[in-house]
Amino acid sequence: MGADPVAEVTGDRPVGVAIVDDHPVVVDGVRAWMATEPRLTVLATGDDPDEVLRAAPEADVVLLDLRLHGRMALDKLAELSATGRRVVVYSEHTDPETMLAALDAGAVAFLAKHEGREHCVATVLAAASDRPYVPPALAGAMVGDPRPDRPMLSDKEREALLLWFQSMSKASVARRMQISEHTVKQYVDRARIKYTRAGRPAATKAALLARAIEDGLVRPEEIGIYRSQATYDRPTP
Repeated sequence: MGADPVAEVTGDRPVGVAIVDDHPVVVDGVRAWMATEPRLTVLATGDDPDEVLRAAPEADVVLLDLRLHGRMALDKLAELSATGRRVVVYSEHTDPETMLAALDAGAVAFLAKHEGREHCVATVLAAASDRPYVPPALAGAMVGDPRPDRPMLSDKEREALLLWFQSMSKASVARRMQISEHTVKQYVDRARIKYTRAGRPAATKAALLARAIEDGLVRPEEIGIYRSQATYDRPTP
């Protein structure tokens, strides 16, 4: 059995999750989903992000409803992300513009509310270990949308991006490509600059991943899916 990337980040303790949603039935449902995964524990819930995080300042992941009390919470999302919080947006608003706005504001992942327990649990676990996860709604919204303003990336830039999306650090990408970490950073920075010049800036890793999927530069299946160790990480016969 391979090493569990969640354990590499949190050690023996479960991942602490804070749920922010103004619909009690949603909170109850997500809490029940989290209870099925021993590596997750819900530390606090509520409809006010500040109150929830005062109750659980040690939370590893914040699951945030993007619309709270009738208004979009993009400003609060940006504020939480700026403080270093891993925020997974959980929303019924699944148009590509809203998804990209959330990712540009700092969300580490975007999960549609109609997606079930498997994807919710997988997204939170991936976020806790700083790994990308592409749920079906995000993939479906982005794939197959050819744009005239798609930037042209070199083969090396695309390879560096793909490995970075699959890995936890630029250092690991450098080892895979047998180049320096500085060169990896240059490749990633060039891609960001090209997107900015195309009028489609991608401020975060998650946003850059979404742009690359949107333009067909990366396929969702190339990123891989975070799966439960207990269920999937068995030795190959």
